[in-house]
Amino acid sequence: MSSHLVVVLGGTRSGKSRYGRDRAAALAGDGPVAYLGTIVAGDDELDERVRRHRLDRPAEWTTVEVGEGLAGAIRAVAPGTTILLDGLTLWMSLVFGDDPGPIDNILDGPFADVLDAIDAHDAPVVLVSDEIGLGLVPLEPLSRAFRDLLGIAHQRLVARSDEAWFMVAGRQLALIEPAPR
Repeated sequence: MSSHLVVVLGGTRSGKSRYGRDRAAALAGDGPVAYLGTIVAGDDELDERVRRHRLDRPAEWTTVEVGEGLAGAIRAVAPGTTILLDGLTLWMSLVFGDDPGPIDNILDGPFADVLDAIDAHDAPVVLVSDEIGLGLVPLEPLSRAFRDLLGIAHQRLVARSDEAWFMVAGRQLALIEPAPR
């Protein structure tokens, strides 16, 4: 199991990325941090968001754009390096695609591989993801399946985490608080 797993969940503009960045910095101390980004560039507004996120991170942090190869990217991070993964939702949408088949194929396949890679990493891992299950039940079967997939993935992550946070309006609510040192 990773030396310390932190899960940060929240809605759009909840402050989850900022909180994840701050937790990664605190856990790393003076040590190295690898930022694993899952966003795929697409339009001017999205590119601007990526640019702003980069400016918010310390320049000495390594940035890796992972695409679908998340488990391999985690395994490629040097030992002793804290990982900030932002975010799981976009990676899941890449893996999910337009015709995903049963969600168990993803949960027991690529997602299980990501969990194994996190468990094998010897330094803290901070994982940021969007909570999308608080709204209405989607009308489209594909949207319902994605919501279910992400909800189950979040449950599995939080169950194995050392700390878990839910972000609302820039404030963190503890789901699992870190053990006192």
